[in-house]
Amino acid sequence: MIEFKLEGDFIPMIQLLKAVNLVQTGGEAQIVVTEGLVKYNGVVDYRKRLKVKRGDTVEFDGNKIIVI
Repeated sequence: MIEFKLEGDFIPMIQLLKAVNLVQTGGEAQIVVTEGLVKYNGVVDYRKRLKVKRGDTVEFDGNKIIVI
């Protein structure tokens, strides 16, 4: 499990995946999201610019990110 400390009000999904080093580039992040490989609060979500906020969870590639 990865805890990500949010600095502002939200972080876009693709930036979050890059920030925790689960993908190398923004392009790779967009691909994994559009292919349905990312779960947002337990549900597959295809929105690349989704605003992830405190209390949300994101799952990808066997990793769970909790935004605090």
